[in-house]
This record gives sequence, structure tokens and C-alpha cells, in this order.
Amino acid sequence: MRVVVVSGYSGSGKTTALNILEDVGFICIDNLPAILLPTLIREMRENGLPFLDKLAIGIDARNPVLDHNSIPRILQEIKASGIDIKVIFLTARHGDLMRRFSETRRKHPLTTNSLGLIEAINKEELLLAPIETITDYKVDTTGLALHQLRKLIKNCILPKNENNITILFESFGYKRGLPINADFVFDIRCLPNPYWKTSLRRKTGLDHDVVAFLQTQPEVIEMLSDITNFLDSWICKFEANHRSYLTIAIGCTGGQHRSVYISSKLYEHFSVIYPNTQINHKELSIPETSVK
Repeated sequence: MRVVVVSGYSGSGKTTALNILEDVGFICIDNLPAILLPTLIREMRENGLPFLDKLAIGIDARNPVLDHNSIPRILQEIKASGIDIKVIFLTARHGDLMRRFSETRRKHPLTTNSLGLIEAINKEELLLAPIETITDYKVDTTGLALHQLRKLIKNCILPKNENNITILFESFGYKRGLPINADFVFDIRCLPNPYWKTSLRRKTGLDHDVVAFLQTQPEVIEMLSDITNFLDSWICKFEANHRSYLTIAIGCTGGQHRSVYISSKLYEHFSVIYPNTQINHKELSIPETSVK
């Protein structure tokens, strides 16, 4: 039996994650009291029906438990009983969470007449901290469009080959802050910046002209070689240590040119070696208005 617990901040995409799991055959229950989960699993195992072998549970700050600190203990006891249980925690920067609630006009579940949106988000962060500490997969949904979010969550939850490590290369811009879910972060802001060439300013690291420019820069070639050699040496060590998910973030100033190019080249190299290699460009879906 396989159990997936989906948790995280309100507005970070938990409903999307549960919908994806439901689409691929999981029985999904949102906000089940955590204390009832062991009983539910026991009943499902004893029933023994084939369609009851995959269960997804949404647990968030609304969960009716006396103390959220008890949730990790409950989940650990389930795991000790031989159940394959994984915890996925969805997060996003506070600014993105506030924007999403503003755009959808939804009410944050913790807001009250005396507790505003910012205070509710901060309170939720404290309540969910015990669950976040036992997370198997942390997914940062900041800046993602819905289709990007669905793809990222699906790849995380349902990797193409569960026997191999899943690697995510993620480009980002430092001016928007560090990705929260990165295992390795490479700062490439020292490389020549195509932004300062007027003809390349509105293009990205996926465009031919930008690629051609960067490929002529010795520093870019050297940096790409050094990062590739480092990861070639160490990813296999993580895989040998039974690591299932590895996020490698590549950052430049705006996340439009250099980081996109380097991430794409790394993806090309490592996707041949590791079949579960993915790529995500965090900033390309965000309108670019300020100076890089």
C-alpha cells in the first residue's frame, strides 16, 4: 500500500496536487484528522481490495488536532508498520501567496476579524513547521503558472522510474530571492550578461542569439565545465545513498539569460545519464519589468 501526505501553505497548490493524484488512481481525502489516519489505513489494508492500495491525504493548518507536533509521530508510526508513506510539502514565497489570494478572492482559512492575511500566513508557517521537518519532497511553487505547477508536482509524485534518482535543474533570478527547495545553488552572476546587449535584452537563454553569444564567452564555457564535472562526481554518490530527489538551482541576476542557458545545458548532459531529469525556469513565466 502506498500513502502520500500532501501538506503545505494555503495557496501553494495542495488542491492541484490532490487532483493530480486522484487522476492517476489515488483515493484522495482532504483534511482528514491526522489521528484517524492509522485507523483508516488499517481498515483499507484489511479490506484488501486492489483499488484501495493508493491513498493520498491532505493535511494542513486546519487539521483538527490538539497539537500539530503530534503529526510527525503519527506518520512515523505508520511508516514503522511497513507502509510506504511519503510527505510532500508545497511552499511559496509570502508575496506569491498573498497575490494568489488577492487574485482569486479566496479567504485564507486562518484569517479572522482580528487576524489579517499576513498574520495568517505567518501563523500557518509556525503551525506547519513540524510537518515541514519530516518532508520527503519540498516543492516551491513561487512564480509557476498552473500548467507548470501541475507538471512539477506530477513529476515529483510520479517519477517515470521510481528506481532512479529524480533530478530537477531550476534556473532562477537572485533579485527575486533564493529557491527554498534547492539542494545545490550555483551563483553565475559573475558571467558576461547578455542583458547589456540591447539586441538580446528582451530575449532569454532559450533563444538562438543569446545561446550563440554565451557560447563564445570563455568564462561561460569554463563555468559550465566546472559545474558539470562537480555534479558528475557527486550525483552518483547521492543516488548510491538512496536519495530519491535532488534539486540543483542555477542563479543569475534576473533569471532570464545566463541561468536559463546553463540550466538547459546541464539538463541536456544529465538527462542522458539519469532518465528522471527535469528542468524548470522559474522566472520565465513572470513578466520582466525591472533592471537586471
